Amino acid sequence: MEWMRQLLSGNEAVAWAAKDAGVRLGVGYPGTPSTEILETFGALDGPAQWAPNEKVALEVALGVAYANARALVTTKHVGLNVAADPLFTAAYTGAPGGLVIVVADDPGMASSQNEQDSRRYAVAAGLPMLEPADSQQAYAMTREALELAERWSLPVLLRLTTRVSHSKSVVQRAAVVSAPAPGFTRDIAGRVMIPGNARPAHRRLREKLDQVAAWVETPGCGTRLWNAPHAAVEAGADGDQAMAKTPDVRRPLGIVADSVAVLHAREAAPQADVLQVRMVHPLPIETIRRFAASVERCVVVEEGDPVMVEACRAAGIAVEGKAERYRFGELNVGRVRRILAGEDRPESRPPAGKPPQLCTGCPHRIVFNLLRDLDCIVSGDIGCYTLGALPPFDAMDTCVCMGASIGVGLGLRHALPPAEARRVVSVIGDSTFVHSGLTGLVEMVYNPPPSGHVVVILDNQTTAMTGLQEHPGTGRNLRHEPAPQLIIEEVCRSVGVPQVVVIDPIRERERLPATLKQALAEGGLWVLVVRRTCLLEKTRQQKAEGSA
Repeated sequence: MEWMRQLLSGNEAVAWAAKDAGVRLGVGYPGTPSTEILETFGALDGPAQWAPNEKVALEVALGVAYANARALVTTKHVGLNVAADPLFTAAYTGAPGGLVIVVADDPGMASSQNEQDSRRYAVAAGLPMLEPADSQQAYAMTREALELAERWSLPVLLRLTTRVSHSKSVVQRAAVVSAPAPGFTRDIAGRVMIPGNARPAHRRLREKLDQVAAWVETPGCGTRLWNAPHAAVEAGADGDQAMAKTPDVRRPLGIVADSVAVLHAREAAPQADVLQVRMVHPLPIETIRRFAASVERCVVVEEGDPVMVEACRAAGIAVEGKAERYRFGELNVGRVRRILAGEDRPESRPPAGKPPQLCTGCPHRIVFNLLRDLDCIVSGDIGCYTLGALPPFDAMDTCVCMGASIGVGLGLRHALPPAEARRVVSVIGDSTFVHSGLTGLVEMVYNPPPSGHVVVILDNQTTAMTGLQEHPGTGRNLRHEPAPQLIIEEVCRSVGVPQVVVIDPIRERERLPATLKQALAEGGLWVLVVRRTCLLEKTRQQKAEGSA
């Protein structure tokens, strides 16, 4: 039906697929480039919610799947690290209702602290992973992933990358389906992972993966062949059928690619056959083997780590990979042409862009000016306030991962000589504090350094860096509706922090430096909640109130 054709980004396509496929709950934590999936799902009146962090999100979704209902988890690549603990065991317990975990990788680190390749997680956890190349495939593979998850009672990973998440293309939606009524069936041996149950569960997992590995070799399942020039094989056909048409003729060039690299390869080498790998784990290794045998030269083109190259070579398939320099950053058509040409000379540098900076009038500016002027050693964290590390502030000395500011700051305090230790301050945002700062705060109270410690919580009443999303400390849910509110200063007092001070950095401009100087000089354990609503969030709220 024509009304079901829409121009969608990859993220929006996943949200529509979840809506059309009867997902009972979508849950995640905001993180570029995955954020818009749940925002769109919620805007479509899908049941969507932000969790405090990705570990909790996956655990909630797993419970939904245990209730025989479909669930969707969204995260960026580093968020999958946070969810890794339940992820690995969920592979053992299975998820009968259908559980899909969408992970969006960020090649080139447009908005991330590292460039990890989440395909490694599929291999390590022993879970199927699908990879779409555009929005239409993102829609179709989300629905397919839900079906596969139900078929094998396994969580299924759906890997996007920045370009797939944010680029738009036409999507033809499929028929809407109604989800079956939820229900619970007791399975103690299958879901209580004590060692006696986990050992046979691991064997069952490997048996399921063997079944999936056989399935991906079936025509039209694990791969799709694009014949030169840009002529797609009919639906249901795979590499075997296409190659069988001319068994005695080997084409000069064949490309094995996944994700958005498929589109780059087709444009960079229109004369080549391109075998798209739709499922990267288990890898359709025998189909790739036959494809490689049908061409004179077979090149694997993939963003990030040489995951497919390593697997192919381990299986004895003669393929070319890319030079090490192309492991870093995003691929594009020009870089793929260089890969195919074997070009390993240094690439021209892209034009320098304007460095990011804190908004004019942002209350965080006051805090970082103060930290710089007091010559503090600042253990920082993830959020828009990480920009305090850049000029003109140069007021952040470490930034590792969500919530690390408190633990790293404590370690510095424990190790440094007393005079230096007293200069250490941990800086963390409100959303990040709820995400993973709570345990660090407990550590501070449980194992206090001799010099004490000072934690500054920059509370701007939103998750600003990823687009003004809510969190448990804002008192609003994903749809910006009223919700129970976690009061940060009350939490700090409840775990035993003796000195908790709430300060407005604008209205109490003189009180802030006086209090911080006092905390640094006196020692002991201090938390300064520096609270002022983000200017962009305030504008959003005013617009929402005006349109109400």
